[in-house]
Formats: sequence, C-alpha cells, structure tokens
Amino acid sequence: MSDTTLAVRRFTPEAVSGPPVLLLHGFASDGHTDWITTGWPSVLTAAGRAVLVPDLPGHGSSPAPADAPTAKSITAELAGLVDGLSEVDVVGYSLGARLAWELPVQAPVRRLVLAGLSPVEPFGAVDLDAALAFAGGGKPPSDPLTAMIARMITAPGRNPGALARCVEGLRQEPFAPAPGVISVPARFVAGTEDPVSQGIDQLTALVPGSDLIRVPGDHGGALRSPEFKTTTLDFLR
Repeated sequence: MSDTTLAVRRFTPEAVSGPPVLLLHGFASDGHTDWITTGWPSVLTAAGRAVLVPDLPGHGSSPAPADAPTAKSITAELAGLVDGLSEVDVVGYSLGARLAWELPVQAPVRRLVLAGLSPVEPFGAVDLDAALAFAGGGKPPSDPLTAMIARMITAPGRNPGALARCVEGLRQEPFAPAPGVISVPARFVAGTEDPVSQGIDQLTALVPGSDLIRVPGDHGGALRSPEFKTTTLDFLR
C-alpha cells in the first residue's frame, strides 16, 4: 500500500472470508468516535473482514492540513491507502459517504455503502469568518447552518482551524452527483428522522441497481443503530 499521512487503525480477523472494509467517518468526527466506539471493527472482523479506519485530514489523529484539502485530494489519499488490494468494500457516513461516492473510479471498490448522505453540498453557504470568530470566543453566528458548523468545529478535542480549512477546501469542489459515476453495487442508508439525508432517494436514482434502506434515528442515532450494522453486513456478504 502507498504511504499516507492519514492516521489509520487496522483490525485483522482470525480467518478471512472477504475483502477488507474501509470505514470513512463524518465531518468533525474521527474514526474512533464514529466506528470504533460503536463496535464496527469487532462486528466486521467476526464476519471475517479486515478493517481499515482512517482519520480524515484535520480530523482525529491525522495531521492538520497545511492547505485546504479538496475532495479530490482526500479521495486520492484514500485510494492510496488501499493501493495494492485487489478488492475493498467501502462504508461511508455523512462526509465519509460524500467522499466514498468518488472512490470507485479511483480504487478497486467491490461494494459501496453510502449512509447519512446529503444530496446537496452543505459547506458552500457557511460563513467561515463567523465560525472562526465564534471559535475564538466571539458570539454565536446568526446563520443556523454556520452556527451548527461552528459548534461542530469547537467540540471538545477538535481543531477548529484545521476543520475550517477542510470546509474551505471541500467547498472548492461542491458535491455534484451525476449518473454513471458509480457502477458497483451500492446501498444507501438513511435515518428515518435524519434531516441531513433528506432527498437521498434522488441519489439512489442515479445509481442503477442500488437500493435505499431506512433505519431508525436522526443523523447521530442512525449511525449508532443496530439496524445500520445489520443491513450493511447483509449487503457486504
């Protein structure tokens, strides 16, 4: 596999019964919070799968990016992470799903699970100056979206400056899903009470043969639901 600056946690099963699984976390989170604390590596290794859990640039234990990382630069690094594998299954949540959308054209993806995914680019309307002012002790932004992002980047253990650079880079290449990008088997997953993934059925229509599974919960609850694990394991078999 290629060298990478990303922090990566790896888990190995006692007996292998399928390709490795790459788990991609959401914005202002990290691999440990989204995947390890929710028990995904143990479930997948019990099913005979090796597991790779990277932290995205500026997140978790990965270094803060010197420049604003675009979706293209991040997915290139993720593709390098699995370089040398003949096949890999990918499960992405929220921002991780947005990045995973691009991976089948860059990496040997066998199956793809895209969960908690918004069909629109959320970062374009964020007032980064206001969010960073809040991070520096200023007043909460009046715009609800900017206020939400400001709270996310200032959560305990987060690096507001690094996460703001991620927002800056990601909105340089807005998510613009189009038909024909994904040609591998794909499953979409959305929480029944998740406003972020409202309209996800529009994405399902762009991927022939894909399906959409609804699981209980809002954006955080769906990620942690047992039903999300069950439908993912069923699809990846």
